[in-house]
Amino acid sequence: MGSALHSIFTVIVAAEFIFGNLSNGFIVLINFMDYVLKRKLSLGDQILVFLALSRVGLIWEMFLSWLKVLKYSFSFMVGTELRAIILSWVFSNHFSLWLATILSIFYLLKIASFSRPVFLYLKWRVKKVLVMILLGNLVFLLFNVIQMNKYTEDWMRQYETNTTWNVKVSAFARFSELAIFTTIVFSLVPFTVALVSFLLLIYSLWIHLQKMKFNSKGHRDPSTKAHKSALRIIVSFLLLYATYFMSLFISWLSKTHQNRIGHMLCLTLGLFYPSGHSFILMLGNPKLRQACLLVLRKMMYWLKH
Repeated sequence: MGSALHSIFTVIVAAEFIFGNLSNGFIVLINFMDYVLKRKLSLGDQILVFLALSRVGLIWEMFLSWLKVLKYSFSFMVGTELRAIILSWVFSNHFSLWLATILSIFYLLKIASFSRPVFLYLKWRVKKVLVMILLGNLVFLLFNVIQMNKYTEDWMRQYETNTTWNVKVSAFARFSELAIFTTIVFSLVPFTVALVSFLLLIYSLWIHLQKMKFNSKGHRDPSTKAHKSALRIIVSFLLLYATYFMSLFISWLSKTHQNRIGHMLCLTLGLFYPSGHSFILMLGNPKLRQACLLVLRKMMYWLKH
């Protein structure tokens, strides 16, 4: 049974790894080609590029974690190897989540319609707002790195002073629990911000639809379509974000109960977020969608001939 689950999870993870790299790589490639031709990128495209790059890093980090689980226990990791893995995980996870949150704020400020002076002030200065948020979240990153470094130092100290294998295993399990719990805590902030943006966008869409009904313009108004398109993207983001959160909780519980299958399940679920959401972003972006359809048509032509 365990061997069968390992095989199933391995196939799923491999598919997510390939799909995630292709979708995120495609986003970067198309925008790079667009930049070469036009010598500029819109603010939304810039966010997409950096988000895709951060997700490539996150996907590779999770895939390497999967290989570690398959080959040997994380308890053998100490020193430079452990520090490198922890730091790369913290950075890739942080920027992947925060850039996705910044993207949701971008959609809110560009599409939503509110007459409040505060919202209009932010809407007119959308680039400055996003830059300030990006710089501000570096404070969270700093605290996260400091906390993780403290846990790493404590674990390495216990590893060097204790000679009993059971004590080392227990100490590493405790280290893993604290590291994952810290990741959950620091991920709550961008999730909350994204959720608020999502709720405000829903409210704006509802108000907009009511006005369209009152004016008998129906649902074919371009503004309504833009609202719905952005709403679908943010809903998909929150659903996949919830899946990612669930994977973190499963990982935390599996570490608490020393459940290897649970840890494999969490990695499998977690990879849905950086892989699946990027594909949805491609479908919601006209430029990326057209480029994707063009590539698919050429592939079908090559296969037929």
